[in-house]
Amino acid sequence: MSELPLSELPMSELPRSELAIAGVTGSRADFGLMCPVFGALARHPRFTFSLIVTGAHLDATHGHTIDEVEAEGFAIAARVPATEGGDDSEAIARATARGLAGFGEALVRLKPDLLLLAGDRYEILAAATAALFARVPVAHFFGGDVTSGAFDEAIRHAITKMAHIHFPTNPAAARRLVQLGEDPRSVHLVGSPALDGLKHFKPMERTAFFSAVRLPLRRRLVLVAFHSATLDHTSALMHLEELLAALEPEGDDTALLLTGANADTEGRALTARLVQFAAAAQARAFYPSLGHRLYWNALSHAAVLVGNSSSGLYEAPSFKLASVNIGDRQQGRLRAPSVIDCPPERQAIARALERARHLDVSHVVNPYGDGNATQRILEVLEGLTEPRRLIKKRFHDMVAQEVSHE
Repeated sequence: MSELPLSELPMSELPRSELAIAGVTGSRADFGLMCPVFGALARHPRFTFSLIVTGAHLDATHGHTIDEVEAEGFAIAARVPATEGGDDSEAIARATARGLAGFGEALVRLKPDLLLLAGDRYEILAAATAALFARVPVAHFFGGDVTSGAFDEAIRHAITKMAHIHFPTNPAAARRLVQLGEDPRSVHLVGSPALDGLKHFKPMERTAFFSAVRLPLRRRLVLVAFHSATLDHTSALMHLEELLAALEPEGDDTALLLTGANADTEGRALTARLVQFAAAAQARAFYPSLGHRLYWNALSHAAVLVGNSSSGLYEAPSFKLASVNIGDRQQGRLRAPSVIDCPPERQAIARALERARHLDVSHVVNPYGDGNATQRILEVLEGLTEPRRLIKKRFHDMVAQEVSHE
């Protein structure tokens, strides 16, 4: 018997159950969304689960968040580097190619029966493409959403066409998947698994939290999460400057907690500016990544979330937290009444922040689910008997009456 840990054994030597499932995580964001599903699969007696880590998780400039993955108890079956030391369009293209090669090698070694992919990033596109070539069926999460302000939308829809099982979070997204030609029988409306972990989450005491993030205790906390809107013709750095100018007048009763930008075009420049801004005052702190549990604590204690992160739409409503959503990055995505949209202009952002101070969000219901997505997902996966038969997809044509001639 080999003395290697399970995560380093060839798949042929691993103890096998009925179905071998691999999951991919490329960033702090998708790991927080998928952690409940990954954990449930790892504990499930029917499945052999392996986790492939890629993207920003392996990049020290983004907080080396693979440490968080391992702290949650997951063994890493494969590490696929997919960053290239830059964030211009050429570097992103090279990173995607590097990820494609790495995922090709990982899938040949692991030989999963099913690959789980979440979202719409370029490293996830690389994983989906490698799975297509390796004839590994894909279950895709968060498909069907619309975010027309970023190239994430095109990537998301492309992954849909390479996926075989779909787990959308809301009815509108489910309808779009069918409109894209996916068989309705493959589309399972489950809600967001990110909300599952919140059911039993208990936030830290406020003083302890401020101490944990090295901020002086203040009455009001503003959480900042800002990323590139990758299809905008104007610089994301210009938009960030407008946000920082709006935040500058915040009073002595306010602390600012700023998180790093994603590994997207201009991401490094955004992060460098956020670091500089945080260092200019005592009641400001910057973290490349808070990790999903500390981030949940930040959402629990914040007075408002400002930026353009999907967490302002997906998670903040569950914390009864108002969010100011800047610009077009999330344009088209379903939103709760707790979301205040504004253009990337300092006066508009300041007005939105003032409006958030007085907005009653106590009765807001999160439109992305009820916290039971993981159970629904497991029921679908438990029903799979021969996932390889899913490989040969057929385009599902809409019936005549469903087609608009306008």
